Amino acid sequence: MNTEVNDQDKLMSAVTWIIPIVGIVILLVEDMRNRPFQKWHAVSSIAFSVVFFVILTILSIVTFGFGGCLGILWFIVIWWAIKAYQGEWVTLPVLTDFMIKQGWIAKP
Repeated sequence: MNTEVNDQDKLMSAVTWIIPIVGIVILLVEDMRNRPFQKWHAVSSIAFSVVFFVILTILSIVTFGFGGCLGILWFIVIWWAIKAYQGEWVTLPVLTDFMIKQGWIAKP
């Protein structure tokens, strides 16, 4: 397995933060799935998106639409996309440890 991060890895990892469906494509395409950097960001962005939308939905129901204030998190997502494009391994405080323990991703 090649652990060197190339320009395509950086670009695809940044795009997957902005458009999480790209993360699903990365996991379906064998060549991309075998790239640790792309897989790390694909799984991380999908997991974050699921957690984000569940929390947003719950807050929207409980507070009758006040969950929209979580839109500020999209600025953080843009920041993570920039970090991925710079070749950094983005770690999410609780979620990354959970994904590693589940075996979804491996430590870089």
